[in-house]
Amino acid sequence: QVQLVESGGGLVQAGGSLRLSCAASGSIFSTNVMGWYRQAPGKQRELVARISINEITSYADSVKGRFTISRDNAKKTVYLQMNSLKPEDTAVYYCNSLTFPWSWGQGTQVTVSS
Repeated sequence: QVQLVESGGGLVQAGGSLRLSCAASGSIFSTNVMGWYRQAPGKQRELVARISINEITSYADSVKGRFTISRDNAKKTVYLQMNSLKPEDTAVYYCNSLTFPWSWGQGTQVTVSS
């Protein structure tokens, strides 16, 4: 069973930046499309960024141009660089495989103050 551990969240002022990391156990990481999701209070979890096996990326319109997803298969880690953060980016952020979803990790809280 693959385990996911997200980190890097915190409290930041609007306009600031954060870099999230998600480390995965198991040997199948490199063969999976990976995604970053977020869930704000009272809202459904949404996919904000995805990266394919050959590192083709796509983003939700709400984060396009501000967030960058990347991956390091040797480290079994996926990253989310978040710039120009807005209060509406406040949420718990999770990563997971889109190829074959694993159990969710604990997520990492991102809070953006205005």
